[in-house]
Amino acid sequence: MKLFLKHPFEPIYDKNSKILILGSFPSKVSRENFYYHHLQNRFWKVLCLLFKKPFLEDVQSRIDFLLDNHIALWDVISSCEIKGSSDASIQNVVPNDISLILKNSSVKKIFANGKKAAELYVKHCYPNIKQDIFVLPSTSPANAKYSLESLLKEWRIICLQNYEEADKFSVF
Repeated sequence: MKLFLKHPFEPIYDKNSKILILGSFPSKVSRENFYYHHLQNRFWKVLCLLFKKPFLEDVQSRIDFLLDNHIALWDVISSCEIKGSSDASIQNVVPNDISLILKNSSVKKIFANGKKAAELYVKHCYPNIKQDIFVLPSTSPANAKYSLESLLKEWRIICLQNYEEADKFSVF
């Protein structure tokens, strides 16, 4: 059964955030806790390995980590109909106002955690924002074709001081 759900979390950002990572909508497990909380999702593992930090388990440590590294985090969807955690089942999307972050931060590059987030951004946000999004492979356990090593190789772009190199990556 599909449920109409509202996004449970505020965006994570501050005036010093330089990049924005957008997902689609939190999974069922994550909706009960925090962004990418599902134990099999590799998002936090990838970020911690890239930035050479120990794995962060508590919410406040994750927020501090993002802000310390000038990373903003949010999802494209504010509310939608969804069955379980399936991105494929998403319907009746109400997008988040991504311009809120762009106006109140130093974000210059937007990255999508997976193709679905990019598709949703292009459909619902790009017409108003007109800022390209760079597609990174999803860290979801459903994206089994990417090993942790492959994800690290693709996601390393977010660590670079000079984000101009992001132009080498796929733009949706």
